[in-house]
Amino acid sequence: MSVMDGLQQKLQHQLECIYKDIDLDISIVTLAQRLIEIMRITEFSQIPEPFANHWSEKDTIMITYGDSVLQQGERPLTTLSQFIDSYVGCINGVHILPFFPYSSDDGFAVIDYSSVNESLGDWADISAIASKRRLMSDLVINHCSSRSLWFENFCKGDGPGHDYFFTAQSSDDLSDVVRPRTSALLRPTETPSGTQYVWSTFSHDQVDFDFRNPKVLIEFVTIIRQYLDAGVSIFRLDAVAFLWKVVGSKSINLPQTHEVIRLLRTLIEHAQNDAMIITETNIPNTQNLTYFGNANEAHCIYNFSLPPLLINTLITGSCLYLKRWLMSMPPAQDGTTYFNFIASHDGVGLRPVEGLLDDDEIQTLVDTMKQFGGQISARTTETGEQKPYEMNIALYDALQGTTKGKDLWGMQRFMCAHSIMLALEGIPGIYIHSLLGTRNDYEKLANTSHNRAINRHRWVLESLKQQLSDAQSTHSQVLSAMTKLINIRTQQIAFHPNATQFTLHLGLQLFGFWRQSRNRKQSIFCISNVSDQVTDLPINELNLVISEYWVDLLTGIQIEDITKTIQLQPYQTVWISNKA
Repeated sequence: MSVMDGLQQKLQHQLECIYKDIDLDISIVTLAQRLIEIMRITEFSQIPEPFANHWSEKDTIMITYGDSVLQQGERPLTTLSQFIDSYVGCINGVHILPFFPYSSDDGFAVIDYSSVNESLGDWADISAIASKRRLMSDLVINHCSSRSLWFENFCKGDGPGHDYFFTAQSSDDLSDVVRPRTSALLRPTETPSGTQYVWSTFSHDQVDFDFRNPKVLIEFVTIIRQYLDAGVSIFRLDAVAFLWKVVGSKSINLPQTHEVIRLLRTLIEHAQNDAMIITETNIPNTQNLTYFGNANEAHCIYNFSLPPLLINTLITGSCLYLKRWLMSMPPAQDGTTYFNFIASHDGVGLRPVEGLLDDDEIQTLVDTMKQFGGQISARTTETGEQKPYEMNIALYDALQGTTKGKDLWGMQRFMCAHSIMLALEGIPGIYIHSLLGTRNDYEKLANTSHNRAINRHRWVLESLKQQLSDAQSTHSQVLSAMTKLINIRTQQIAFHPNATQFTLHLGLQLFGFWRQSRNRKQSIFCISNVSDQVTDLPINELNLVISEYWVDLLTGIQIEDITKTIQLQPYQTVWISNKA
């Protein structure tokens, strides 16, 4: 069987799984051929290698908006590129959050997927950034803006898009639908055929696509091909868990959704061998893990449980829940890995710790974040109850104290969090405002009345340069410390995203794990004091090999006597390695 015949058969099988209960106006054979043509896959295309890891310890991704750094008279994407080159050369990947024309939700209500927002720049600016660093782009695949041409055509009942959107009846029982918002699910919309009730998972300006129509799939495959041509190599499938809807079901994590992801991976890998998919599924941990599939769905999944668990650990001084979670996490098999982060453009989700933290623990966490200036967003449960869904706060502020209140250990606690995150199995993602130690933006919060705005500050480049040139400023100190940490990490083969990881048991104040390189030549014991008290670390409990040379990579201090105890200061981390 030829490569093309094999691909054709695989796509046909995947399409049959997706559309098995749907009468199509196009044959499965023709649809598969059409998708292959759009992606320009030929018999000369490289065959994807099963279980290949397209990443290493060298990889770190910065998360940013296209206009997070501004300079008067200059296109923001140009300014962003210059900022990255000048200040964060240690980063080899960048996730630019939606850079398309949009109507709301800071870019996630896309008006036109094929254009770059003129206020940011153009495709040449995107490709220029992609030529220097690995570029992650959002594929906002669940919904688009109600101001898009497609939805305008839906309202007119004619033209491309008139049949792209999912509708239900106002009388349908939708009580089981799981969603993260409290707004009405259905959006009444007048059309030539009468009032239509459009499914809107997130807001009435974000209208959901109907993937039962293969034209929608064709559109998104066309978009993917355009993004590949522009230099995008990582596709972040935004809100993909909600993609397939069935009236009377929860309409989340449905089998068809998983099959669509498998289909897209097949197409993307055949079109560009090293391109990747990362799924953004802010849901309970056990559900999130299913998006790996059998190493045939997402290459990466967001480690959504990590941010709330790590913050909880550092404000309580106990790693009990973090350690329990880490022990339960399966090693990612080759061809997949975790995407680790502590902060992002969104808030800190609480759904991913359902079943990991009890209600009292979550409430203490929420109350502490409020004390540090944070906002709390809620969702409506199936029983109509309002439940905390997301904590909106800048990470630097979130770690300014403990459950006892603010203290003087904020900087140390902040760096401790990143020392842990950067050492864990997976690819690290660092929000630009974590690199810069940006604080809560209360002015933007007041101006927008959107909770998430508190952590979406825009820096003026000249002001930022002044801060970064002042060695006494928090922003300068944070960037310097973060850069040092990242540079150390990228030199350690034991920090390969798929290197072995085992959890250590050192009590509740010391959180630790062991990483071993895939060739077994390097071991690193990563241990952090997560409390505000000086804590003893008995070196002999680590079972270090006596004949090896051991050194703390973070300080350069050699461990000369492995039978002794060393003292860890509050929030101090050591990376004890047998290879400097």
